[in-house]
Amino acid sequence: MDQLVDTLTGRISLTPQPPAAPAHTGFTQSLSAPATIASTVLSPLFLALWERVFTGFVLTDDLVLNTIFAGLGVGVSLGITIRAGASTGGMDIPPLVLNKYFHIPVSASMLVFDMLILCLQAAFSPLQQCLYGIVMVIVYTVVLDKVLIFGTTRTEVKIISQHADDIREAIFTQLDRGVTVLHGEGGYSHEPEQVLLSIVSNRQLPKLEKLAHAIDPTCFMIVSHVTEVSGRGFSLDKNYQ
Repeated sequence: MDQLVDTLTGRISLTPQPPAAPAHTGFTQSLSAPATIASTVLSPLFLALWERVFTGFVLTDDLVLNTIFAGLGVGVSLGITIRAGASTGGMDIPPLVLNKYFHIPVSASMLVFDMLILCLQAAFSPLQQCLYGIVMVIVYTVVLDKVLIFGTTRTEVKIISQHADDIREAIFTQLDRGVTVLHGEGGYSHEPEQVLLSIVSNRQLPKLEKLAHAIDPTCFMIVSHVTEVSGRGFSLDKNYQ
């Protein structure tokens, strides 16, 4: 469109966004209207600003590098915007609505929508450009997904030990983390077993492993990563009562 009307991209991107911003706020019933409106207005303005500032400046003519770094930039900026509880007022609105009501990952639905757009564009655009577009969409959706979960991932640890009580107390006192005691049974011996379940930060995992093996070198430990944890000690304040 920029080539057809010979105008700045920022002016074009500003045109469809104001009607979309209230739609986003109404659909999601969120409190992010000021942030969304600010993003809707500032995004095309800064796009036009940088377009004027860097007119004629070309860092590289390599289309592959341009495609990859464009995807990185879009993914990081979109991730920061969405994590702030806002939207750009554009095609990120349908994925946000789907995520709110159907819990579909934002990055996955954005990938589908953008792929559909590229398929339609392939009818009247050079195939090579569409292929570069597909690469950029894949890059930015992967980066977007990483940005959205950055800092929220935690580590789940299950420990089976004959010294479960000692390990539990060590987790309480030295890691300041909660522990849930599950009651299991040995599949071979049929003897009752205590299974300790705890969620710790990624930085606390080495210390927990060291503590558990210092108390019981033969303890059985299962470690898995979880993308999100909510509740006391994580999304809510700790309660020591």
